[in-house]
Amino acid sequence: MTAPVLAASALPTADFSEDTWWIWVVKAVAILAFLVVSVLFALWVERRGLGRMQTRPGPNVTGPLGFGQAVADALKLVLKEDFWLKGADKLIYLLGPFIAAFSAFMVYAVLPFGPEVSMFGITTPLQLTDMPVAVVYILAITALGVYGIVLGGWSSNSTYPLLGAVRSSAQIISYELSMGLSLVSVFLVSGSMSTSQIVDAQTQMWWIVSLLPAFVIYFVSMVGEVNRLPFDLPEAEGELVAGHMVEYSSMKFAWYFLAEYINMMNVSGVAVTLFLGGWRAPWPLSAIGDGVLNTGWWPVLWFVVKVWLLMFAMIWIRGTLLRFRYDQFMKLGWKVLIPVALVWLVAVAIIQGVRQFADVDLTTMLLWIAGAFGVLMVVLLLWPDGKRPEEPERAEARGGRADIVPATSDFDAFAGGYPVPPLPGQTLPPSPRRARREAAMAAAQNEKERNDVR
Repeated sequence: MTAPVLAASALPTADFSEDTWWIWVVKAVAILAFLVVSVLFALWVERRGLGRMQTRPGPNVTGPLGFGQAVADALKLVLKEDFWLKGADKLIYLLGPFIAAFSAFMVYAVLPFGPEVSMFGITTPLQLTDMPVAVVYILAITALGVYGIVLGGWSSNSTYPLLGAVRSSAQIISYELSMGLSLVSVFLVSGSMSTSQIVDAQTQMWWIVSLLPAFVIYFVSMVGEVNRLPFDLPEAEGELVAGHMVEYSSMKFAWYFLAEYINMMNVSGVAVTLFLGGWRAPWPLSAIGDGVLNTGWWPVLWFVVKVWLLMFAMIWIRGTLLRFRYDQFMKLGWKVLIPVALVWLVAVAIIQGVRQFADVDLTTMLLWIAGAFGVLMVVLLLWPDGKRPEEPERAEARGGRADIVPATSDFDAFAGGYPVPPLPGQTLPPSPRRARREAAMAAAQNEKERNDVR
């Protein structure tokens, strides 16, 4: 099967010509209600799901199956005492959570939930709006959202929020690059950056099949983009408490919390639209009745189910993996994802160029290249950083030079005024406390031996 690669002008486009202002209002309110209810449901699914994964019940008292606990937590944030920091920049301190929440709510405006339907006698697409550069709009909005995190951490006039904000800015820069590169191959194959046209281009085959490396890169990047385990370095409970949100309470904290879960819905919706066929029913359901399940209101169900499959995958990852170290986190982004995304993009561009002059099966070529890139990603991920210098004793035992490794007596962790960790090949001198403990243990052992002799 050969996937269609059409010019943007040849693809069908969502027709909004019959829309009126009140249809726009109805669609916008429906999207807002869908996102807010999804956040409440996500809180329940995550807490109950993680509970089952960790052999504990999870919330099971408030409401049926504990669902009322999510509502109770939301009400608690609304009714909680709100405080303002004396040393904070008041305007930016309030603006931070507003930017984060506003950016989160804007992404679903260009994601199609389904085809054209009849709504109150008006034929309209199940999409608020679309544009020729809809995916670029999504990337711009997500980039704007990080300003809410950075400004919130900076305006708090506190050390821990600032550290969380700095970590977040580094994380967004790293993983937005790989995310954007993974999406460019979708543009090349679909021939458009419009979300509705990208969905239409997946009529015969979803791009997750032929663009599997791009989907893998996007999936890893989207988990890092929304600060979820194992990439939740901006919040890192053991190090930074709550990251940039440390000095926030009540509704200001709730806006950040709401934005985080809505962003999970956002990245999942983008993945469904660009790689999983959008609102189209999966095979074999799509073959029932000549595609009757791809018409009317049925596609809304398929879209929501696909989004929640990805949401559950992120929850599953949180209950399975441990947090990365920061060096591992940056290595994965800059040394694995970005190089592989660049090479994959060049390969797809070359294939598209070849197909302009020869009738080549796109599916076969992309699948072979996808397999090769899967092997390349594993090799880059497992490739060692370098051989650690041997300790002096081991070097001498093997006949090597021991003077190439800094001597233990020369290393002073406090030489620069601040404690620093030892470099590879260096070891810290034994701590005085350990020396005293070993001396006390030796004295006790000697005393015991003398008593045994007597």
